[in-house]
Amino acid sequence: MAGSRCRRSGDVRSQFVTSLSCLTFLSDFGLEDGFVAACHGVAVRIAPAARIIDITHLVPPGDVRRGAAVLAQTVPGMPPAVHVAVIDPRVGTARRAIAVQAGPGILVGPDNGLLSWAITALGGASRAVLLTNDALWSHPVSPTFHGRDIFMPVAAHLLTGTALADAGPMIDVADLVMLAPPTSRMHDGEAEGEVLSVDRFGNVQLSIAAPAAAELGISFGSSLLIRCNRRELVAPYLETFGSAAPGELVAFTDSAGLISLAVSNGNAAETLSLPPGARVRIAAALPA
Repeated sequence: MAGSRCRRSGDVRSQFVTSLSCLTFLSDFGLEDGFVAACHGVAVRIAPAARIIDITHLVPPGDVRRGAAVLAQTVPGMPPAVHVAVIDPRVGTARRAIAVQAGPGILVGPDNGLLSWAITALGGASRAVLLTNDALWSHPVSPTFHGRDIFMPVAAHLLTGTALADAGPMIDVADLVMLAPPTSRMHDGEAEGEVLSVDRFGNVQLSIAAPAAAELGISFGSSLLIRCNRRELVAPYLETFGSAAPGELVAFTDSAGLISLAVSNGNAAETLSLPPGARVRIAAALPA
């Protein structure tokens, strides 16, 4: 009987390891230094066969909200994985280090809201642990580089089959730090939202989902009215910003299914003075 139980336990463990096919990595470390490579090296030392997919390391320094948006929009398209995300302005303080089971994946990082939107995107947290088992860490531990010394080694161990419960004590998923969800609402023939993120091209992603355009009677080829910063602007709603003339403001549906604003061959965020969090309203433009 004992042997039978061990075989069943081993089978479950093998299935779990097989289901986690890779490790993904997002940070604000940049590419000018060796920080990303150091984290890769730690992972490969622990899990030599690990496949590592870099989501991005160019999140503006300390911009937890931008990182949360990119992570949430990326992980649903990934295979089942351990997702490591490190944007950690309070590294070395009392903020918690966590791993969270959400849907088919595990998210590893600081408990500062960075993981929160991705947790929701993957179907919600089913369990979470504090990363207190220092046997899974790299030593010595730098007080300023937990990405290399705590988050990445724990993630690599989880990828190779270490049980989540072995990383530390369980915590209540209701106590995880969650960022307020992006706001979006329909009111009096308008859709109101916020700037969710600005990419490296200056394209402005709104928290307004594409179906809102149809609800407002806006279709591709028609024009919409944009209200922001006490200004009113009219822009065509096109399938791609590449269809616009150079310097033209255009609205389009981006790859995440959200309405975005761009300036063809330009920078919409600078042109419109729209940083992340700025309020924007859109409506169907009246015929000229």
